[in-house]
Amino acid sequence: MMSLESVPPKYAQLVQTLQRRIEAGDYPPGTLLPSENQLIQEFSVSRPTVVAALRVLREQGWIESQQGKGRFVRGRPAMASVEQKRPGQAYLTKPEADTTGEVVEVGAVTAPNRIGVLLDVQPKSKVFVRRRLIVRDGEPTELVSLWLPLDLSGGTDLTSGEPLRQGFREHLQARKGVRFDHIVKQITARMPASDEAKQLAMPKNIPLLAVFGAVRDASGRPLAVVEVLLPADRHELEDAYPIT
Repeated sequence: MMSLESVPPKYAQLVQTLQRRIEAGDYPPGTLLPSENQLIQEFSVSRPTVVAALRVLREQGWIESQQGKGRFVRGRPAMASVEQKRPGQAYLTKPEADTTGEVVEVGAVTAPNRIGVLLDVQPKSKVFVRRRLIVRDGEPTELVSLWLPLDLSGGTDLTSGEPLRQGFREHLQARKGVRFDHIVKQITARMPASDEAKQLAMPKNIPLLAVFGAVRDASGRPLAVVEVLLPADRHELEDAYPIT
């Protein structure tokens, strides 16, 4: 996926908005996309901005151009389906109630070093964590932690021990008015702590894969971190991206 930090804000916003509308079914596959003039008028942007955004959507496979007819919607490209398999991304968008598991920790804690850096808080600051143990086919498979600054946790349902009925992104957007823009991912490997090994029913001498997704808004401000701990003997990570 193109880095949205490398393009002008209006350009990036238009690309994202059109992608969201296609995914939501506002522009169904096979239908005509609004014309350049309609997009210019609706979004109050210049023609070069619209043309550039449409070029990206065409190159990525979201739309196709037909001479003399216009631009038709193709839908979410096949490459994008791989993105949904990225650890952590699904936990930002899908309701917790859709996944079997239990909340094992909720509350304010001292930020671990890596989390503190990713959230851009002072060392030893308190942050909020919501941690769930995910179970598949009766076996624990991963520990998922959602970390966020304390001020973003207030007035939300994240302190509840019950699974959320909506996605984390949707919930935080509705309650706090924040907008997720992009994720910066890090992957490390380490040996599990004793409590982690016990929760995940891990044998001795098996490492953990730790996947961190730092969620930021369009200005680059950290909003949250999703941390997924995966026993290395039960998971493999796959990624795919276009060559530019």
